[in-house]
Amino acid sequence: MSVSLTRWLPGLLLTAALPLIAHAEGPQYGPQLQGFEYPYTLKHFAFQSQGKSLQMGYMDVAAHGKANGRTVVLLHGKNFCGATWDSSIKALSEAGYRVVAPDQIGFCTSSKPDHYQYTFQQLAANTQQLLKTLGIQKATLLGHSTGGMLATRYALQYPDQVEQLALVNPIGLEDWKALGVPYRSVDQWYQRELKVTAQGIRDYERTTYYDGRWKPEFDRWVDMLAGLSNGPGKTQVAWNSALIYDMIFTQPVYYEFKDLKMPTLLLIGTSDTTAIGKDIAPPEVKAKIGHYEVLGKQVAKLIPQSTLVEFPGMGHAPQMEEPAKFHEALLGWLDKTNPVR
Repeated sequence: MSVSLTRWLPGLLLTAALPLIAHAEGPQYGPQLQGFEYPYTLKHFAFQSQGKSLQMGYMDVAAHGKANGRTVVLLHGKNFCGATWDSSIKALSEAGYRVVAPDQIGFCTSSKPDHYQYTFQQLAANTQQLLKTLGIQKATLLGHSTGGMLATRYALQYPDQVEQLALVNPIGLEDWKALGVPYRSVDQWYQRELKVTAQGIRDYERTTYYDGRWKPEFDRWVDMLAGLSNGPGKTQVAWNSALIYDMIFTQPVYYEFKDLKMPTLLLIGTSDTTAIGKDIAPPEVKAKIGHYEVLGKQVAKLIPQSTLVEFPGMGHAPQMEEPAKFHEALLGWLDKTNPVR
């Protein structure tokens, strides 16, 4: 069992969780990732949505040293959390940015509702509500993987509130269902998600994300996901995960890249092969999806004010594989497209 110590602030919760007992198969964490340590102070934003009282976990890290008055909002991927942005938070805050890294509803330290209509529009609205509560009117968005789809939707939904948009190996650079990937029902996703194991996560990430490579520091993030999926809230976690996968598959942003109005950076590890549903796609479909060395170039041509930075040989998470190289490229572009005075 986990014990959560909570104190209230207006609209916000600060939560400290006592660790759960580690089991032989690895650590087990609570349904809101209780017991897993975040790199910066974890807070919770309490709000109402779809008739439910929900909490969004987030980190709000002030600029270290001289603040430049700007905010970067980090949007995590499907198999990631706010915590996996640790090196990016450090690099950005040291460069003078305030950094906000939320966990979306259904993920990580946030609520896992029994019933929720997941749309990227809804997640964008939730995030916008959080930023409004924090007094943030304009921000730069940095979205990774599924967070890239969300960041794109947010930028389309609230264009006047987004100064710059940066996408790190975003998924959704193609429409898998239009390319012939079979539909998997929510019930099928749920059965699949109930069977998640640490070894399965590690094998998938090594093959798909990292082109067969692995670093010992990645194991912490495998334990994070596996501990959440195998903890006391495993059915809640699996159900929300199934609903989220359905959202990802059925709600493409691909057709609207042309409508983005702000400077946009694509940061692409070219060895990434991520594609939703690839595991059940026919061979001829499987062969033509998930080619980031091609997708990055194609989508850069669709986005009006785009810059493409490729990381040859890197996979799905260049910010985790080669943080120094990644952050040099990111910070250079941020200053170039919106110079710090």
